[in-house]
Amino acid sequence: MIARRADDALVRAALKRSRVVALLGPRQSGKTTLARALVPAGSLNYFDLEDPQSLARLTEPDLALRPLKGLVVIDEVQLRPDLFPLLRVLADRRPLPARFLLLGSASPDLLKRSSETLAGRMETVPLEGLRLGDVGTKAQPRHWLRGGYPLSFTARTEANALVWRRQFMQTFLERDVPQLGISIPAIALRRFWNMVAHYHGQTWNAAELARALAINESTVRRYLDLMTGVFMLRQLQPWHENLSKRQVKAPKVYVRDSGLLHALLGIADQRDLEHHPKVGASWEGYAVEEILKAMRPDEAYFWATHQGAELDLLLFKRGRRIGIECKRADAPVLAPSMRIALHDLKLDKLIVAYPGTRRYPLARNVEVVPLTELVTAG
Repeated sequence: MIARRADDALVRAALKRSRVVALLGPRQSGKTTLARALVPAGSLNYFDLEDPQSLARLTEPDLALRPLKGLVVIDEVQLRPDLFPLLRVLADRRPLPARFLLLGSASPDLLKRSSETLAGRMETVPLEGLRLGDVGTKAQPRHWLRGGYPLSFTARTEANALVWRRQFMQTFLERDVPQLGISIPAIALRRFWNMVAHYHGQTWNAAELARALAINESTVRRYLDLMTGVFMLRQLQPWHENLSKRQVKAPKVYVRDSGLLHALLGIADQRDLEHHPKVGASWEGYAVEEILKAMRPDEAYFWATHQGAELDLLLFKRGRRIGIECKRADAPVLAPSMRIALHDLKLDKLIVAYPGTRRYPLARNVEVVPLTELVTAG
């Protein structure tokens, strides 16, 4: 089993601060494994809501939960939204005999209910698969190709990893989406997912996708928001500065897991990836995800103007403005767009992340840094 020290530390720190912690992420991302390191599955304090025995114990939830002490885990909590009012009451007890770790598949319904009944009591921690820091820098090519889902990354062969990802996507569409109470045909959502994969890393254009899919723009937008809410897609919002230049105002859209992106694009191995026309966009999305996981900024945006200047990431962290460009190049150089971003956005620092191994400066406050070093430093 691959140790997930960073995510484990985040969950433990959240449990010290908050009475209720929600660990949210897609299925198979490792939530249950992480939780069982804190509370063993056979313990009376562990409830798996897909297990008939746990469901039987929760027939009378107040009688089952109120006497427990220490840490209580409720897995797949979105299947029992009726528990949230009781959890609010139990979390308000003084002194507090138990804290609660809720595991959920990032459903919008879960987030809505928890904000209504557990406001001010619950802290949310996202879990999105193995980080590059978890698997080690030598495994970076494999991590990029297969993505961060543990069973994909650890598969014995590339063929097995690809089969797992394809089965995962099918199960997600046919089982997980309906469980959220969403009645969208699996084939329609799969067509949308495939189409977004070909727009990966581009600015969102609802009209173009709507024409391609022969549906209206509001439906396309609903699909985008759904897939964003369950951690399958990322909408990276644009930053608007008070400038005279016309700026892009639509979000950039990414398939969050690089392995799923490659499965959607029909990329089976490293050779396919290296020769695919989307290889540059794939690297950018992979780097964006790993940087956001590692650096945990207060806010994150991209920036672009209609004149052609752009910046892949604008991060706000502890009062500083950090710009990041993700370049799949052997030796990135200082581009005019970087100079414009540095000046117009008043960046404290501009980092160029690339897949190489050598760190070197490009100009004042501009430095080229290997992605593996950047995400390890956090």
